[in-house]
Amino acid sequence: MSRTGRRSGPRRPPPAGTDARRVAIDALVRIDRDDAYANLVLGEILARSELADRDRRYVTELVYGTTRMRRAVDHLIAPYLLVDDPDPDVRAALRIGAYQLAFLDTPAHAAVGATVGAVRKKVRPVVNAVLRRVAAAPLTWPDDPGIRLSYPDWVVERLVADLGPDDALDALTIMNEPATVTERDDGYVQDRASQWVAELVDAGPGLVVADLCAAPGGKATALAATGARVVAADVRPGRVGLVRDNARRLGTPMAIVAADARRPPLRAGSLDRVLLDAPCSGLGALRRRPDARWRVTADAVDRLAALQVELVDAAVALLAPGGVLVYSVCTLTRAESVAIDDHLAHRHPTLEPLDRPGEPWQAWGRGAMLLPQAAGTDGMYVLRLRRPASAGT
Repeated sequence: MSRTGRRSGPRRPPPAGTDARRVAIDALVRIDRDDAYANLVLGEILARSELADRDRRYVTELVYGTTRMRRAVDHLIAPYLLVDDPDPDVRAALRIGAYQLAFLDTPAHAAVGATVGAVRKKVRPVVNAVLRRVAAAPLTWPDDPGIRLSYPDWVVERLVADLGPDDALDALTIMNEPATVTERDDGYVQDRASQWVAELVDAGPGLVVADLCAAPGGKATALAATGARVVAADVRPGRVGLVRDNARRLGTPMAIVAADARRPPLRAGSLDRVLLDAPCSGLGALRRRPDARWRVTADAVDRLAALQVELVDAAVALLAPGGVLVYSVCTLTRAESVAIDDHLAHRHPTLEPLDRPGEPWQAWGRGAMLLPQAAGTDGMYVLRLRRPASAGT
């Protein structure tokens, strides 16, 4: 022993996986401190790291999983914290450690040891003490789906009210699973629900089609691939660039414009098909956006529903006689689905509803709802209406 009381000789190597956990902790600190988007922070940090591919995948699981289950892991940690607001890196390390213990079934010695080794020496005793107590405690959850499933209370309450408790809780449960990756024949990565919506537009050669909220361009490129003449628009110039890049990469020619879909620069009565994949609360696509549940606020649903009303009214005006409007949203709320249908039925009573898609879709007003548990996809609502060939709306 040295005179300081510390063991002399070579230092012990850090526990296996320490570097990956350190990167994950850094990412979580930035997400929380800067209110940054998880995918942007993670992409930047991984690009700078020298981690092996396996460790990169593990970091992604830790960051996305911990972000998704933040409320649940905070519940596990809370009884053992002596302060309400620990240092950001302590909070991030405790969350990652608790996530490994509760949701990855990582052995306690590995989860605790490697996570403690990933933080600065000064705070290691705190992280070690709390995680050891979490590991030793039985894993039990209160009878509160907001805590157990890790969602804001308002999300649980809204979906239970709109869908009923069984469908709502099943949807919330499956949206805690990582999203599956699906590719179209052209290599574009796109959820199957979005692919099905594009197919329901029924575009084809000779038809003039507009995708009014097109970014990043997945549905627009699918429509153009049918041989239709496509106009793709989005209100944000930066997002228009994504549409242009995807169209160029896939070789799908189309006209691309930056435009507000409430005032589209298109001639009234000129389009055979109009797709309005409207801005929405995204409460059906939470599995692929781990931080979205913490970003969307309770007032967003009604605010976005008011915008959707403006958008559908503008879209209807673009339809040629016999033209078809396809309205879709990747959410599960009534305000953004059947309530929009109710508005259209009242404001544009001559529009004719077309047949709903069959299973796994289910009837929802005159349209159809696709619950995320029905086919392992994003949750989606779609409504198809035709302008009569010989009457105005």
